[in-house]
Order: sequence, then structure tokens, then C-alpha cells
Amino acid sequence: MRALIQRVSRASVSIDGSIVGEIGAGLLILVGVARGDGINDALRLARKTAELRIFADEAGRFDRSLLEIGGGALVVSQFTLLADTRRGRRPSFTGAAAPAEAAPLVQRFAANLGELGIEVQTGRFGAHMLVSLENDGPVTVMLESEANP
Repeated sequence: MRALIQRVSRASVSIDGSIVGEIGAGLLILVGVARGDGINDALRLARKTAELRIFADEAGRFDRSLLEIGGGALVVSQFTLLADTRRGRRPSFTGAAAPAEAAPLVQRFAANLGELGIEVQTGRFGAHMLVSLENDGPVTVMLESEANP
């Protein structure tokens, strides 16, 4: 599993003009599921995300996690994070999990964050979504579960 994490002042996701998920300060998390990923990958990646120290302390250093600041998480599925662009000009997505395999793992990832005490909002798997964000910093980090380094 891969997660592209953006520290945000605010973020929202809309479908057909209606906001379906929205947070204030926290993390926008775009999640891609690779073939062969499982429940343990979702758990490891959620814990890693929640504990990632990318929020400033009083000295302005990255020393606080999402858990420590009490921020929200907006989780949006994005299979394009698994794009293989090594050859040609059209990305290949053969490394991405099929929707039937990926959807429950994205849901499990979001649920794991919630179980850790984070307020979680989500997009809708497979829908055409418009994501709006105010990137704070900007700070953007790519995380991968240990199974897919």
C-alpha cells in the first residue's frame, strides 16, 4: 500500500457538486493498494500515518504527529499512485489491486485510523471526485507499508 500524505489547513472531497468529506487542519491521505496487499498492510500504514511527525512543535521543528495535534484525516482512494511510468508515455496500472480487493483495504485503512482516535472523513471508492485542499507548508510525504518498500 502507498499513501501520499499532504499536511493541510483544510481539505474536502466532492462528488457531483456535493461535499462528501471535509476536514480542517490535519492530513489529506491519498491511498493506493497494490496487488497482494492485505489487512496487515492497512494496519501498518495507518499506524505509520498517525504517528508520522510532520507537524511543528513550539520550536518550529517537525516533532508532532496527527495524533498529538488532534487533527483530522481525509482518506481518498487513488489507484494511480501505483502507476508504472518506466516505459512509454502511458502509465501502466498492472501493479494496482483490482477494485474488489482494493476497496475493503482502503476502508480498513480509514477504520484503523479511526480506531487510533483520529476523526476520519472519506471520499467514495471508484467515484469521480474533486479534491480541494490548502497544503500547509507545503508538506507532502509518500509512505509505503513495509511489505511494499
